[in-house]
Amino acid sequence: MSDGAARSAEFALICALLVGCAIRGATDLPATNDFTEAGCVQIVGYVGDAMEPFIAPKTGDLLFNNRNSPPEQTDLHWARRIDDSHFQYVGPIEGTNSPALDGVPSVDEDGNFYFVSTRSYDETLSSIYTGHWASGTVTDVEIVRGIAPEQRGLVDFDAEISRDGDSLFYVEGRFSGGQMPDSADIELAHRMGDRFVRDTFSDVLLGSVNTPALEYAPAISVDRRELFFTRLDPHARTIAIYRTKRIGAGQPFGPPERVAAADGFVEAPALSPDGDTLYFHRLDAGRFHICRATRNH
Repeated sequence: MSDGAARSAEFALICALLVGCAIRGATDLPATNDFTEAGCVQIVGYVGDAMEPFIAPKTGDLLFNNRNSPPEQTDLHWARRIDDSHFQYVGPIEGTNSPALDGVPSVDEDGNFYFVSTRSYDETLSSIYTGHWASGTVTDVEIVRGIAPEQRGLVDFDAEISRDGDSLFYVEGRFSGGQMPDSADIELAHRMGDRFVRDTFSDVLLGSVNTPALEYAPAISVDRRELFFTRLDPHARTIAIYRTKRIGAGQPFGPPERVAAADGFVEAPALSPDGDTLYFHRLDAGRFHICRATRNH
């Protein structure tokens, strides 16, 4: 797979194709009204598309990437938290960006940083990287060991680490040459020493999540009992953010419900550390903005 194909294979695959495919928000599926729309956030000092949000533990800072479709140079950025809906842009995340696509940031409570990059896919078949985060800089960047598929055409993307650093939720897509994957499912791996190992019960735990549609962009709650994700159905031409729950870590997730407060062309959910705010990006008038919904109590 060439780097150009891998760029599409990562997560730009959705944007470049969907804008021209009359994709609409799903409205005819079971929905949860546990959240209320709260508008889009302001990133003071930043002009451009903002996608793939993640809220850093402890500081509440916003990590994100710019538009992830050609001809953009997709890089990782960050902004300091002012309040839940305002952030002060600082700049690119040092130590992470390359001439290839770099995006989808997440970080655990110990400062272990994870992101997606196509920089070495042709040589390694790997696309998920890790390093150590500290005040806008990531050091000791290396490939996440143990999960890369050993088959060309399979690509891992959209990874999020659990806050305790023990579980990695990510997506495995299968590509046969087109811009859109033939399949995309959420997978689960656990840390074992200096590497991750795929959960042997991943298919069971995520059995109600993965379907013949495309599931991607997972976001896990602190207690790992809530999982948010995006589902795109290319045949129905619908897209929506979903939430699924389980009674405890290690148990299967239940039937997903659409998050009604995240409407329109929306992707990439991310929870605030306290779980009260759901962030996501939305396409509006040709530009991607980071928006939010607040949990009803």
